[in-house]
Amino acid sequence: MPKTKQPQDDGFSLLELMVVVVILSILALVIVPRVIDRPDQARAARAQSDIAAIVSAINLYRLDNFRYPTSEQGLAALVTKPVSDPAPTNWAQNGYMDRKPVDPWGQEYKYLQPGVHGDFDVFSYGADGVAGGTGADADIGSWTLQ
Repeated sequence: MPKTKQPQDDGFSLLELMVVVVILSILALVIVPRVIDRPDQARAARAQSDIAAIVSAINLYRLDNFRYPTSEQGLAALVTKPVSDPAPTNWAQNGYMDRKPVDPWGQEYKYLQPGVHGDFDVFSYGADGVAGGTGADADIGSWTLQ
């Protein structure tokens, strides 16, 4: 009499499922902390990129008008022609930026002329919106650009 095949159980055993769960847990413990920190790093990178663009616009303003915008005129001088003294004599017809820039945390970038770190400073106070701090709360400025 020929042997008949016994139906095999094609499912996973409880032990196999437990091994998979343990492996996935270990991977999660290694990967999740790195992924959670990424949004803060991305915001800081965007702020540095924004500041570099603002610095370029300010330098173009100076090339056209032979001076930087004053602290009172601020970064708005890059979007609309300032009417306060010293009024720019050769302001670009379309401005130097499309809109007044806002940092990744929703605050306006700060501008000082003369600056503490150079001819002018452009900076963000980071996530907490106050001077100083570490990590995501650290200040990011034109002087920190590499």
